[in-house]
Amino acid sequence: MKKVESGLEHAPLGADTEYVNQYDASLLYPIARHLNWQAQGIERNTLPFFGVDIWNAYEISWLNAKGKPVVRLAEFRIPATSSHIIESKSFKLYLNSFNLTRFESEADVVARMADDLSAAAEGQVEVIFSHPDTTAAIEPFHGECLDELDVEISDYSPAPERLSSAGKEVSETLYSHLLKSNCPVTGQPDWASIAIEYKGPAIDQAGLLQYLISYREHGDFHEQCVESIFMDIWNRCKPAELTVYARYLRRGGLDINPYRSSVQQQPDNLRLSRQ
Repeated sequence: MKKVESGLEHAPLGADTEYVNQYDASLLYPIARHLNWQAQGIERNTLPFFGVDIWNAYEISWLNAKGKPVVRLAEFRIPATSSHIIESKSFKLYLNSFNLTRFESEADVVARMADDLSAAAEGQVEVIFSHPDTTAAIEPFHGECLDELDVEISDYSPAPERLSSAGKEVSETLYSHLLKSNCPVTGQPDWASIAIEYKGPAIDQAGLLQYLISYREHGDFHEQCVESIFMDIWNRCKPAELTVYARYLRRGGLDINPYRSSVQQQPDNLRLSRQ
């Protein structure tokens, strides 16, 4: 596989690609996490968050030792401390390469994926399979939804100046279904719901909603959007604790769900109604 330190000029995203149905780990295309922060003169390893990227895959299949297909759902947990993300189309192409490949057991497939993805991300990736009949129940974010606030919107690229906090200390969760960003390569829309859980001075809710909507024409990867949102709220609203959790809608049989928190903890893999 190709470790990438700059640009996406050789990534499969947005390019014509061949469908490969025999196992091929070289299809994975890692991208260094630090690149966007480096462009801003910031060392990513100094940022005040922990976290994980939860990927859910709905098109997992391989052949057993007798050539009979097996299908599963998969959850992949990629730690935010890993040095690389994995470009999403390459991830899908890699998963497709299992479709006509024989394995002795399900455990062998899990181990192979965990080894390959950990090597690509340069971090320990957890792989969890489940049967299609045991999918997670749909549940909402818990907290206060901001979406019915009557706000005027004029910014469709990130406007952190909309953020502010003041007054009494609170502990609350605010969420919205109105987050949208765009793929930085193809320009295709990436839709998400996002929850902000914090302790500290009360965040102005109208300004927070305006800020989240301001990502509507912003082009960046899911993980970078969530990290930028975390840092803007952290720097401008000064919470004592902060967690940002975005649940993106499925594209190409995958959904990506970045979680960043000032508290070192593992999130539940929720499933929202749009997922």
